[in-house]
Amino acid sequence: MRWGLVFLLLPAVWAQSPPVAAIQNARIVTVSGPVIESGTVVVRDGLIVDVGPNVTVPADAWVLDGTGLTVYPGLIDAMASLGIPELPTPPGPTPPRTAMPGALPQAAPQGPEDRPLTNSWMRAADQVRVTERRIDAARGNGFTTSVTFPNGGIFTGQGAVIDLAGERAGSMVVQSPVAQRITMARGGFSAYPGSLLGTIAYVRQVFLDADQYSKAKDIYAKNPAGLERPPYDRALEGLLESPRILLPANTAVEIDRMIRFSKELGRPAVLYGAHEAYRSAAQLAKSGLPVLVNLKWPEPARDRDPEETESVRTLELRENAPTSPAVLAKAGVKFGFYTAGVEKPGLAIREAFEKGLTVDQAVRALTLSVAEIYGVADRLGSIEKGKIANLVVVRGDLFGDRPQIQYVFVDGERFEPPPPATPAKPETAQ
Repeated sequence: MRWGLVFLLLPAVWAQSPPVAAIQNARIVTVSGPVIESGTVVVRDGLIVDVGPNVTVPADAWVLDGTGLTVYPGLIDAMASLGIPELPTPPGPTPPRTAMPGALPQAAPQGPEDRPLTNSWMRAADQVRVTERRIDAARGNGFTTSVTFPNGGIFTGQGAVIDLAGERAGSMVVQSPVAQRITMARGGFSAYPGSLLGTIAYVRQVFLDADQYSKAKDIYAKNPAGLERPPYDRALEGLLESPRILLPANTAVEIDRMIRFSKELGRPAVLYGAHEAYRSAAQLAKSGLPVLVNLKWPEPARDRDPEETESVRTLELRENAPTSPAVLAKAGVKFGFYTAGVEKPGLAIREAFEKGLTVDQAVRALTLSVAEIYGVADRLGSIEKGKIANLVVVRGDLFGDRPQIQYVFVDGERFEPPPPATPAKPETAQ
């Protein structure tokens, strides 16, 4: 009974909310401007109210001596499902591939009018839960914000920028919708759109339908008398509500394909994946499209036959994928990072450092660049007066194996991550 009480009290120790807080004498990485080698950040009611080298600390503030500490903007995971509970794996035989995670049950598609694997109307903001189990771990790695998308399908649904704390799910949402994520899922179909060509044709057709649908609605709204009312189509409404689209482009071939496809679709677009961006940086720079780089670098499959000979192309990709961020930065391409569920993002970032990426470039790709890509840089991504108080207070290396994160502020709410577990010493044989 006593242990149960202790566990119930643990969250209260983890999350604390001083209405006013000040971090003094700290090194402040603003990202949007020069680093302040010794300064103060003041937070009040969830916002940054002052920052600089000569800031007066309010008399009612909770004060942290930041000597030896560095304050960064809260990190942003650029494409994730954080906050949305994961669906349990059903017992018994593996379900057919048509049952994509998070997708609605659908009959076998007969044509594009059946909208196969389309969940474009689904909003991540409606699915977010405060208690989602991965949020604590993400905060422990310094992430205060996630661009969260529903899972499953070709059109997976409308993403939302959410902060990783809040008393209610609604208070976590910073902006919704911010994008529509598109995959090239084929879902095991034996007929249309059961191939890459079919999926691309299907996506093209849905966007053509959306354009026609929008024109019909506009005509009817201006003069409905004597006109047949356009039927409501939630799939097309979901597309029209989305300010930008995310297109998968991991290899050089896919990057070329999606650059051309984005022009055809005529929507603001962002490419994601980008492990072979080192081959396509000049083309990406010319296109002007921003890129989200997957931090889950290619690695051998755990169940791979050790006797199997891997292709030169596979080995080359594994070796060079971590060079892509540095190559993109040199080419002037705006890019951000997404973790793809990597448990220790800092280690993945360090691999990119070994291939030429700088610390400043990495910090920007995890903060302000992501905010700019999704149109929320007026609220997130840097330490500036008036922005949301999302901060990470670190002793030592933010991108180390075991970063010493002292505090995380999310919407001004203060979290103190538990100390990392000490590995148990092996028992001495008697």
